[in-house]
Amino acid sequence: MTPTPSLPSSSAAGAPPAGAPAVARPWRVWGALWIVYIVWGSTYLGMRVTVETMPALLGAGARFVLAGALLCLLVVARRGPRGIRVGRREAGGALLTGTLLMGANATVMAAEQEVPSSLAALLIASVPLWVLIYRTFAGERVGRAGVGALVLGFAGVALLLLPGDGGRSQAPLLGLVVVLGAAAFWALGSFTTSRVTLPADPLASTGWQMLFGGTACLAAGLIGGEAGAVDPGAFSTRSLVAFAYLVVFGSVIAFSAYAWLLRNAPLGRVATYAYVNPVVAIALGAVVLGETITGPMLAGAAVVVASVALVARLEARRRAAARGGHETAPERVSGSSVTSVSQAG
Repeated sequence: MTPTPSLPSSSAAGAPPAGAPAVARPWRVWGALWIVYIVWGSTYLGMRVTVETMPALLGAGARFVLAGALLCLLVVARRGPRGIRVGRREAGGALLTGTLLMGANATVMAAEQEVPSSLAALLIASVPLWVLIYRTFAGERVGRAGVGALVLGFAGVALLLLPGDGGRSQAPLLGLVVVLGAAAFWALGSFTTSRVTLPADPLASTGWQMLFGGTACLAAGLIGGEAGAVDPGAFSTRSLVAFAYLVVFGSVIAFSAYAWLLRNAPLGRVATYAYVNPVVAIALGAVVLGETITGPMLAGAAVVVASVALVARLEARRRAAARGGHETAPERVSGSSVTSVSQAG
């Protein structure tokens, strides 16, 4: 699901002094990139396996509450208790964006009870396109290339929703529409992060958003009656392993690698995960779960991924122009939008 989040200002913990260039060895950059490529691409598989025997909304809520707590503990270990203190406005911003982002993720998890993980990943790949739409409604000029990317991307989405050998041959239309709606809500959360006040430290910001959003998912699960269906004895070993993987690798390790990349690598290179993740998800779904990949699906995937690559390139240029610098410079803006990761996995 992706985005172009940003890291904290240079005053945040772990950031270099103001004006100091970020220098990172290529092997470290590529190592972090491959963590993001593989782990975030595999979270769709992880969600699909988790909901085999665990409730979707309660499972998602527990995942994010645990991951948020771990991130906050990591901040405390680095900076002390002061690192996670938030004011009323910051808490309100984290509550709003966390509910949108984690709620969208929980919706995908629920939909994956019927929708194959590879198909869900392809539909979620449309997040950057939705963000572009929100920017247009907000009065920002996206240009002809941006409009072209939108038309191309949603043409690919249409291919995925077509009957016959398209996505509807593997999942009900309602399930596919729900995933597409989750992409729109994830994009709304991503779009909102730059317009509300959030904690400056990116890990603290994400930790609070996960805690608030995870709590909202737990409440939704309880209201939806999932508590009555909880039977720990019926949880399969592979569902429990998948759940633990989502918490530790998907929500903590990969995000930490992503945050590090935003500070130490060119934005254009970091943004490549937006169109690599769906490819990884398709491959894992086919190899591990035996999910069927049809010709129309591959055609739709190619179109969507191409449009997302174009959007990522346009966004990198826009940010470079706004900084008056070069696209190769690492991100140096506020960390308030670091979780606008268009990756809802």
